[in-house]
Amino acid sequence: MKALYRKYRPKLLSEVVGQEQVTKPLSNSLKQGKVSHAYLFIGPRGCGKTTVARILAHEVNDFKYELEDDYVDIIEIDGASNRGIDNIRELREKVMIAPTSGKYKVYIIDEVHMLTKEAFNALLKTLEEPPEHVIFIMATTDAYKVPITITSRTQTYTFKLADKAVMLDFLKSVCEKEKIKIADDALKIIAKRGGGSFRDSLSLLDQISTLSDKEITKELVVNALGLPEDEKINDLLNQYINGDIDGVTSTVKDLLLSGIKPETLAEEMTNIIIENPKPELVSLLSKLIEVKSPFAEARLLVALMPTTIGVSASSSGSRPSGPSPRADGANSRAAALRNPLSPDAETPTTSALRKSPSSEASATPAAPATPDVSSGFSWEEFLQKVKELNDAIYLQLLKTEHQFSNNVLDIYPNKKIVYTILSRDNNKKILIDAAGGIKIVVHAADEKPENMPKNETLAKISDIMGGEVIDDGGRSPF
Repeated sequence: MKALYRKYRPKLLSEVVGQEQVTKPLSNSLKQGKVSHAYLFIGPRGCGKTTVARILAHEVNDFKYELEDDYVDIIEIDGASNRGIDNIRELREKVMIAPTSGKYKVYIIDEVHMLTKEAFNALLKTLEEPPEHVIFIMATTDAYKVPITITSRTQTYTFKLADKAVMLDFLKSVCEKEKIKIADDALKIIAKRGGGSFRDSLSLLDQISTLSDKEITKELVVNALGLPEDEKINDLLNQYINGDIDGVTSTVKDLLLSGIKPETLAEEMTNIIIENPKPELVSLLSKLIEVKSPFAEARLLVALMPTTIGVSASSSGSRPSGPSPRADGANSRAAALRNPLSPDAETPTTSALRKSPSSEASATPAAPATPDVSSGFSWEEFLQKVKELNDAIYLQLLKTEHQFSNNVLDIYPNKKIVYTILSRDNNKKILIDAAGGIKIVVHAADEKPENMPKNETLAKISDIMGGEVIDDGGRSPF
């Protein structure tokens, strides 16, 4: 039994769905007998580039197109595995041979952008002076990698991903023909997850069609694909907007425990934000695209920790109606402790917190000293600079506490492995470069003062990870 994406592959230009900007001019050129010697099809995956190339190759020769046919005058070449100059030299020799049964010998080069520079140069000579009986049809997902010298000698057609409405109608027609009973809201999920790709959407439908002999519901599709419910995603985004750190932590933990991958969560949130952009959420997009391995779970939680909105929000998600008193600076320090990546947390830790462990025996704790801001040091800016230099070191810094005083930044790793990584000479140089001349001291894990303020972000990550923050176990090359 053929897969659906093969069974419903079009065999005529008139059967191609959603690419009228390509099929109409090609059909007109065929009717008028105006055939170019070279075509370039560009566009995302699964939108029909190779299929249209095959159809065109058959129609210029008046061949009947069947999926399993094998005409010697239609030659398909995979640019990824035949990318060298020797492959193109061999092609140049064969193009001189006249076609066997058709009017044209057609070369379809898929993923043409994978050819080497030397191979492109060799191909260019043939494109400049092609034999009259040869047609080149090249397809690529990365048009910018194809040299302008090649594109300027071709007729270029741009394919696009299908609109949701077009895809939905197409899938409904397939379901009717295949007698697949499926609810409209379930079919909408498939159309959405297919991302506008006919091949991907049909593959998903093929997979889902076996779930039930009765009507396939939205719940069945969601469970089968391991997707979070839209309500959960909307709750998570609202918690982010409201600065509800505990709510974010709880929701993310529940979703991860249900088997949903952090990358999937980030993708779903990104789709919702793009569909309905809100000023409070647009800035989150740049963080969500960073949710990937390694440390995908940690990256997700760090992205969702409110840093600008909800800075003064309580951990329960309530937002103050007006500015709170800050005469003694206590409120700003409390907010900084709740969210160590907030602007308030950029204020350097007071020198009173730099007491050695032995001084803790004092009966009366020393009053907080005025923060040393003369140097303008910002932990948040420091983190950002480290991230730009080395993302892996940035992630390790998230597992530390810090103190700053007298132009010295003391870093206290949470674990021995973090100390080992950060104290290496090459990594220490990255920290120094990011600090811009500030002296940096990386302490051993057991040297942290007892009164060190808690790193709330690290605590939240640890909570989600079941009490253990995932690290690389010392296997990192850093």
